[in-house]
Amino acid sequence: MTYSYNLNRDPLADCDGTYPFTPHFTDAPGFAMHYVDEGPHGGETVLCLHGEPTWGYLFRLLIPVLSSDCRVIVPDHMGFGKSATPLNRSYWLQDHIDNLERFVLALDLREITLIMHDFGGPVGMGLAARHPDRIRRLISTNGPTPFGQSSLGDRLSANVVVSPWFQWVVQAEKDGSLEAVLGQLGFNILSTLKLNGFENHALITDTWLAAYGSHFADPSDCLGAIGWAKGFATGAHQFEVPNAEAIRMIRTKPAMAIWGESDRTLHAEHFLPLFTELFPDAPVHRLAGVGHYCLEDAPNEVGRLIADFIYRN
Repeated sequence: MTYSYNLNRDPLADCDGTYPFTPHFTDAPGFAMHYVDEGPHGGETVLCLHGEPTWGYLFRLLIPVLSSDCRVIVPDHMGFGKSATPLNRSYWLQDHIDNLERFVLALDLREITLIMHDFGGPVGMGLAARHPDRIRRLISTNGPTPFGQSSLGDRLSANVVVSPWFQWVVQAEKDGSLEAVLGQLGFNILSTLKLNGFENHALITDTWLAAYGSHFADPSDCLGAIGWAKGFATGAHQFEVPNAEAIRMIRTKPAMAIWGESDRTLHAEHFLPLFTELFPDAPVHRLAGVGHYCLEDAPNEVGRLIADFIYRN
């Protein structure tokens, strides 16, 4: 099904011209999933996957860098950005992997370069586990790349000890405040981003704050953000386990990691080894002074690294 779209009724619209991309929708995942689709079809396909609590807006400065030569597709996960937030769905990791799989198959995307940030990492790696033949390259931008490694549980536990965000998530679930606090995400979006590790304060404007916060107008709009956090605290998220053939195939793909070293949520010492275990010869770029949202803190450097990597491989 296709959807008509009225910019005048969308509180996000084009974000005062900072997100000037034609909106597209599909109901393939069972809800109205919004995505950006820019650039030429029939060649390279770049699939950008956001995490918590962002949406496709995170990639707004990367899209023009790549779309002159590549087809750049940026979906909003269920409950985020311009996608719907159904009340009758669960929002665990496996649900987002299911949604992405249906989306990719509906658009018949192939030769995919995955660009993954935050929870977009486990979602993208879940897709790679199910359809390794559709993946051409993998790029982590402060996004974990779990792919059946036995060390994942220990790394997650060790990261909680040094991550203020995950410490809060665990404590808030215990004391019953998690859903109430994240249900007001539209009002505390800046403090949430800052807690995770956002350093480029020059970007903060009314437009920028509205772009990230206005979707979360009331608690029923916040189910996606609540689900990511609650799923971690309760152990409801299920990481996709690849079979031996998927591991063999993915290990042969060109891969690159970009990691802002000031990330206070996903510490490099705990998560970069997931990447290097899978891709021991792949380039790793550690960016000093750059936080969790590296695509906000250092968009020019990140864009240059990604474009160079794609064109070299």
